Amino acid sequence: MNLTNQVFPVIWQDDHVWLIDQNRLPGEYDLVQISRSDDMAVAIKTMIVRGAPAIGVAAAYGMYLGAREIITADRDQFLARLEAVAKILRETRPTAVNLFWAIARMMKVARQTIGPIAHIKQTLLDAAQAIQAEDLQTCQAIGDHGLDALPQTPARLRLLTHCNAGALATAGYGTALGVVRSAWRDDRLERVYADETRPRLQGARLTAWECVQEGIPITLITDSMAAHCMQQGMVDAVVVGADRITANGDAANKIGTYSLALVAKAHSIPFFVAAPLSTVDFALSEGSHIPIEERDSDEVRQIGETVICPVGVDFYNPAFDVTPAALITAIFTEHGAVKPHELIHLKPKQVL
Repeated sequence: MNLTNQVFPVIWQDDHVWLIDQNRLPGEYDLVQISRSDDMAVAIKTMIVRGAPAIGVAAAYGMYLGAREIITADRDQFLARLEAVAKILRETRPTAVNLFWAIARMMKVARQTIGPIAHIKQTLLDAAQAIQAEDLQTCQAIGDHGLDALPQTPARLRLLTHCNAGALATAGYGTALGVVRSAWRDDRLERVYADETRPRLQGARLTAWECVQEGIPITLITDSMAAHCMQQGMVDAVVVGADRITANGDAANKIGTYSLALVAKAHSIPFFVAAPLSTVDFALSEGSHIPIEERDSDEVRQIGETVICPVGVDFYNPAFDVTPAALITAIFTEHGAVKPHELIHLKPKQVL
């Protein structure tokens, strides 16, 4: 089974970052060169790079690029200007907690590094590369732990997923699609059903593209078909990613995830969330505290350049919803599969 066509959405090369432009997939495979922190902020905001872990990696490199642009020999001035860079990056995507986690980690490295400014800058680059390498290892562990926790029957599973939580959303393996990859590798996967994921169609454009690259059998369905497929006995488990999970196990993910969880519960189908521990916001007690990003109405008004509704209609476009912990069978992390209420036991003594 082919797992060799690995995708890396964020690549450091020489003195700049290459990003796969995820807005152009699957029709075009284009790379965008990022050499400035402001350009990285735009890339995150406009979803050239997207997916909570990948946003974290991109933001870490954005912090280094911003540090590189600061010309001063004064440590206090350097840290103050770096904090200004951090502020711009934090404002790009409010829901994805990995963004804030990575920025906080980079600021901590800067504050704790002793020596000349040039040394601090090099240490920041090293830290960004470490975040990227760690995420790849973390996702591989999530995939394997998730596989172990999937239903043991049937022997080859039919999994449904929503949005894109694959290599494109991480450093290169995926969370929910990491579980799919591990299942495919071990001959435990029969088929993936992917919701198209309105309004930005990440399931149709990105998840389907990733699976096709690796020869993983995939069937694309509209979001409104998921309940029917479960009712017809076509789905053995649902596996999704997350952009932020609270201490009690509530999980924010792409809009439409909550609906899937309700339908899975109604059909006694296990519903799993796959995410690294860095996606858990232990500072928030439950999901109602998660800020929900609202995006431009054009995402709903039109598909591509085609307007699909009459003039005069109003729009509401929340990018995420929150699935209550009570609807989640287990959360797959790099430390294993846990029940939502057990997540608090994985809280690190030092979150960073």
